Amino acid sequence: MNEKNDRTSADTDADTDRRADTGADGAARVVAAVLDGHQRLRTLLDGLTEAAVREPSALPGWSRAHVLAHIGGVASALARQTRFAMQGELIEVYDGGRPARDAAIEAGSKRSADELRHTVAEALAEAEGAFTAVGPRDWERPVRYRDSDVRGVLLCWWRELEIHTTDALLGYGPGDWSRDFCAHALDFLAPRAPLDTRLTLEATDGPERRTYGSGEPLTVRGRLTDLTTWLAGRTPAGPLDSGPAPLPELRPWP
Repeated sequence: MNEKNDRTSADTDADTDRRADTGADGAARVVAAVLDGHQRLRTLLDGLTEAAVREPSALPGWSRAHVLAHIGGVASALARQTRFAMQGELIEVYDGGRPARDAAIEAGSKRSADELRHTVAEALAEAEGAFTAVGPRDWERPVRYRDSDVRGVLLCWWRELEIHTTDALLGYGPGDWSRDFCAHALDFLAPRAPLDTRLTLEATDGPERRTYGSGEPLTVRGRLTDLTTWLAGRTPAGPLDSGPAPLPELRPWP
């Protein structure tokens, strides 16, 4: 996922759930969700075969091995951001920038199933060590990632972990995303809303409702996980209803 610094605003109706990512208590809940996601991924990787890692993922042009190599790489990179922030230091997310990141994914995609399983397990352990070491007053420490803070790094890892675990097609899909994760993702992905449109996303299975932008009104209705899946650029499992109008073209990943 390409993560940049641009943002647009999103209006959140008062009847939606309280966000899972605010304050020290919110960060603790996200850490708990991340640790659950780590254990889930470890379990899903048990029994991974050589044939399975060469199969296509949900991402065009990427095998399952590409996705797993990326998960391992981004986990280590974000863990490093956090460790250095705790020491009062700022470093780049990837040494060598995007080209080095892409080269590492390609190299990692050639690894065996056992090597990938080991690499991902090591990276998850590294991320666990980094995030569980952050104290309640440390989440606002600055980092180079998006010129943000340690909380922003944690939230980035939550998105990367949840979304790419589903991209790997290991049996955990977007329909399994929690309501807390969907609420966070819908807020983060607000910049994807089309220009000149007041886009409203309305959950048919709960109270969640988001409205983005201004202009010609358009409401898209569906299950919360399907709305989130669509805004994340993936294919929803269930139908989305946009009335007589087609679903709009979304803007790039923020």
